[in-house]
Amino acid sequence: MEYVRAHIFVKGRVQGVFFRASTREEACRLDLTGWVKNCKDGRVEAVFEGRKENVEKAVEWCKTGPPGANVTDIEVKAEQATGTFKTFTIDTASF
Repeated sequence: MEYVRAHIFVKGRVQGVFFRASTREEACRLDLTGWVKNCKDGRVEAVFEGRKENVEKAVEWCKTGPPGANVTDIEVKAEQATGTFKTFTIDTASF
């Protein structure tokens, strides 16, 4: 089983449409750890860690997001998995 990490930035109408909460639900459904937060510039940023196929599914889900979202771009960076996260959280203290 390959354990991977994806660091993503999602652009579009992604704030105020429950993107963070829906991302957390999807990550938990896929048994992923990490976090999601709003950025000052209007994007949503997230880090997913877990089984490669599940991280890929989460990234694919983020390309559309929840109903009401309008994703116009997604940047995905593959990073070294650290295994430091215990759960998937919403960072509400971003800004």
